[in-house]
Formats: sequence, structure tokens, C-alpha cells
Amino acid sequence: MMATTPKLMRAIRVSEFGGPSVLKLCSNIPVPNPGQKQVLIHVHACGVNPVETYIRSGTYARKPSLPYTPGTDVSGVVEAVGDRVQLLQAGDRVFTTATETGGYAEYTVVSEDCVHRLPDPLDYKQGAAIGIPYCTAYRALFHKAHAKAGETVLIHGASGGVGVAACQMARALGLRVLGTAGTTEGLELVLRNGAHQAFNHKEEGYTSKIMDATKGQGVNVIVEMLSNVNLSNDLQMLAYGGRVTVVGSRGPIEINPRDTMAKESSIIGVALPYATVEEKAECAAALFAGMDAGWLKPAVGKQYTLDMAYQAHIDIIDCPGASGKMVLTM
Repeated sequence: MMATTPKLMRAIRVSEFGGPSVLKLCSNIPVPNPGQKQVLIHVHACGVNPVETYIRSGTYARKPSLPYTPGTDVSGVVEAVGDRVQLLQAGDRVFTTATETGGYAEYTVVSEDCVHRLPDPLDYKQGAAIGIPYCTAYRALFHKAHAKAGETVLIHGASGGVGVAACQMARALGLRVLGTAGTTEGLELVLRNGAHQAFNHKEEGYTSKIMDATKGQGVNVIVEMLSNVNLSNDLQMLAYGGRVTVVGSRGPIEINPRDTMAKESSIIGVALPYATVEEKAECAAALFAGMDAGWLKPAVGKQYTLDMAYQAHIDIIDCPGASGKMVLTM
């Protein structure tokens, strides 16, 4: 079954925690073999997620054993299957929500339950933009904030991977969607992907415009991508009983706890690794419904070749104004 698969592949390896320069391209990595209930995928594209930069720097709670290859969200073609794999076969177009051996590589091994068929209308770059962004957006909106049709949601930082996913999902499921971005291009992207209104979060006084858009009532749910900058303002913008879901934060922030008392509001952390088997199944069902209905259409942003992974890690943190999902192409 492995006869035509190369013995060696190119992959990014991290041998020490640190800055983007620790991402080293190696060209002599053995192609892994799929074990029981595992699949070998020939990778065409891999999504780049902010959490991968935190893990690489050694500041994240979860530290992989060194050396390792980053990346969870790949799309490509099944190259081979291990024993007891029942639903997939060589040649299938697929995307993943996790990997066993890392996605910044030409081949990766994935547990069968983390591999999903990629619908024909979506290309491989879009397939690499589904996993973490859409599962995080679903978890934030529905498992944590318990958002309901008819409520108003603010996607604070709506032009990146998670933001676009949250806009599409919230709009499709009946919420009123407000989004923010930091560039004209980003604002247009947010409006194209489901937001009813978009606001430039670099403009002074933009929070007042958001409050005006709710007729002073505030928003029911906020999906927050940069809590260390926005959390205090978020608490001011909530309606009574409002919920802020913390998807991203790059440092500490001072808030006044009294702001939560004034509206009996909640601040809720979101961490995808804690999703249960049942929650993952529910999320997958929702995503496939979105693909069938046509509203789940990942917006691909900057693209990098594998040897430029270090630059992708710099840009995803330092470049202002996200516009779609960053992906590596093989």
C-alpha cells in the first residue's frame, strides 16, 4: 500500500521553544506510517493558527515533546490507511481537525475520527481553513455563550479565520451580527461573510457607534479575539445578561469587576482542547450542515510556502489587519 509513497519528506521541525526562527525546514524526515485506525494524508495545505505561535514559544499551557512538527488543520488526499479504518480509502479528498504527527509537512498521520471528507466545492486551501477556526467559533458561540437566534453578537476582530467563521455561522443561525476589522479590506470581508454592520476598531469612538447600532441596549454576546486590549470596553458594551467569550489574549488587562455586576454579565474562556466527544460530534454536524447549505465558505488570506512558515508566524502576530485565514501550501 505504501509502495509509491516517498520514504522521506519535507517538514518543519521545532527542536527548542523560542521565536519564529526555531521553525526549521528539514528535507530528510521519514514519512510516518499510519497505525490502527489512522490515516496517512498527502498534505496540500495547512492552516496557520495563533495558538501554534504560543505553543512554539513555550508559553502555552500545553507543551509538546521536542522535537515536534506544528499544525493541526490540513487538507489533502488520503495516501494510505491503517488497520481497521472503515470510512476512508486512498484517493479521498479530506480535511482534518487534528493530527498525530503535525501538519507543517508533506505527509501527516491523523486519527480516523479527526479526518473528514472535503466537499467538492471547497478547494484544499479552504479545507485547511476549517478545523480550528470553525470549531472555535462554534464552541464560543453555542457551547459557551449559548447564543440564540434573535440575539445580537459582536465579533470583535472579525476578519481573521475565527472571525469570518463566527460571522458566517452566527448569520446562518439567526443572530444579528456586528463585526469589527482594522482595514478597509477587512471591513469589506466581514460584510461579505455575514455581518449586518462592520466597524473599524482603529477609529476613535467606534464603541459608541456599536452602542448606537443597538439603540443603546448593548450586545448579548461578544466573541473576543484580543482580550488584553478590549475586555474592559467589552464589558461596557454588553446588554443585561451579556456574555464575553475570550477566544484570544496576548497579555494581562485591568478590568473593573463592578462592570459585570451592573449587568450580571459573564466572561467565559474558550479552549478547544477541552471539547468532549459529544461536543465535537455536534460541531461536526453543524459544519457539514453549513457546507451542504452553502454558508460555510472559508475565506483564505495570505499564503506561504512551507519554507516560509517562520514568516507566517511573524505575520499572524505582528501584522495588523487580518484578512482571511493564513495557510501554508506544499
